[in-house]
Order: sequence, then C-alpha cells, then structure tokens
Amino acid sequence: MYDKKVRRRRAVLGLLVALSLILLTAYFGESVGGPFHSIQRGVVQVLSPIQEGASRALKPVRDLAGWFGDTIHAKKQRDQLKKEVATLRKQVAGAQQAQTENRRLQALVSLDRTGSISSYQPHTARVIGRSPTIWYSQIEIDKGSGDGVQPDNPVVDGDGLVGRVKTVTSGTAIVTLVTDHTFGAQAEVLTGTNPDLGTVAPDVGDPTVLLLQNLPGASTVKTGDQVITAGSRSTRLESLFPKGLVVGAVTQVSTDQLSGSSHQVKLKPAADLRHLDFVQVLTKPQAGLRAQAGGSGP
Repeated sequence: MYDKKVRRRRAVLGLLVALSLILLTAYFGESVGGPFHSIQRGVVQVLSPIQEGASRALKPVRDLAGWFGDTIHAKKQRDQLKKEVATLRKQVAGAQQAQTENRRLQALVSLDRTGSISSYQPHTARVIGRSPTIWYSQIEIDKGSGDGVQPDNPVVDGDGLVGRVKTVTSGTAIVTLVTDHTFGAQAEVLTGTNPDLGTVAPDVGDPTVLLLQNLPGASTVKTGDQVITAGSRSTRLESLFPKGLVVGAVTQVSTDQLSGSSHQVKLKPAADLRHLDFVQVLTKPQAGLRAQAGGSGP
C-alpha cells in the first residue's frame, strides 16, 4: 500500500515537471501577443494592487525596524566617540602638563648664576605638598638633608624668590613662603642712581601682598619698580638671601600727607606661589667640599 502511494506521488511529480517544461517551451516559443503572455499580464494586473497594498501596509514596520537598527548603531557610535574623546582629553591634559613643567624647568635652568648666586649650588625639587590654609604659607618639596638641603637655604623659581627652608628630613623639606608671617628680608629698590634700602615683610591682612617698609624719608620709589634682595647684614636684621634675587614689583605707594615721604609700599610677589610645581634650593657647599673642589697646591 505504501509503495503504491510513493509511486503515485512520483508519477504526479513527474507529470507536473513535464507539464511545466511544456508550458515554458510554449511560453518562450510563442509571440508577445500569445495566450500565455496574455495570461501572465492578467495575473500581474490582478496581483500588482495586492502587492502594492501589502508593501504600503508593511512600510511602517520596515521603517520602524530600520529606525531601531539606526538608533542602536548610533548609540554604539556615540559610546565609541565618548571613549575616544575621553582618551584624547587625557592625552591633551598630559601634553599640556608636560609642556608646563618643561617651561618651568627651562626657567629654572636659565636662572642667572652670576654675582652672589654663583657661590650657591642649586638643587631642583618638585613640590609634593602645600599648606591647607588659604594663606599658602608653606610647601613641601622632595629634597632633604640627603641632597645637601639645610634649614634657612633660599628657595627660588624661574621668576624670583619663593622663600626659605624651614625644616628638613633625609628626603623632604618644608619651605616657608615669602607670604608667611615669619618672613622678613632686607631689600633694595631698583630706582634711580641711588637704590633705596628697606625691609620686606608680608601683609598680615592679605596673603598675596608684601610690604616694603623702613624706606628713607627721601625715597623716590614708584609703582612698577622692581625690588630685589639686598644681601646685606645688620645688627637688626640678618639677611639669609644672596643679593639680587627678585622679590616682587611695586603695586602701590602710600605717602605721608604731612611730610610727603613714602609711608607704605605694597609689592606683588614675583613668584606665582599658588601654582608652584618645581623650585630650586640654593645650597652652599660644605667646607670639606669647598676644599676638595678648590684642590691643593704642590
């Protein structure tokens, strides 16, 4: 029974294949106006509106699927671009930081070594800590007694005087800035043929301002004058700094209304104390090192 069904199906399939071949041969063998071509055109005319209607009905579905696909692709591109932007920002920030550090290090290298500064040995140090108060009175550096740093060594940067070493450990040191209330130094105003001498001290009410005091009565100091360390010693105030370190520039001069002489002079520190990255500690060679450097005669 099963074999008969199989043979019957095969016979039907062979008949259909033969019929298809006959129809195809007849279709391609007749002219354009033949009956098979007419039947084809009729079928197309009947099915065409149905196909167009189905296409229109399915268009929102296709558009929705395309929108989802485009949205997912756009989100992937957005996330990728965000990662690339974050990476580029890190690279730019690193390059800017390196450029800034390089510029500041070059300023330290080009620091004038003539005159009284030539007897010092500079040690470049990185700032690793800052005072937590708004006064920015102290910083910590990564050089200490193991590098030859000692208390009271002057500290400078490429712009001018920063302060002096307060305390040291074997590998670090605390530097008191020029704006600290304990700072004081003899200074010289670069004005005219006879520079005026005075003392520099911080303005207690403003951590960004220095005061130039004890000027002579006939002082001709004016706004814009540069003030440097005098490098002198006296019984009243002993200078810990060599002569010629730039302290700051005069920003304001108050005069005594009665005598007309300078009464109070304000300075802006030359060093940018809020943005210190590198400084130089000016150390003096020890006596044994001086003798070794100088050599001995025969």
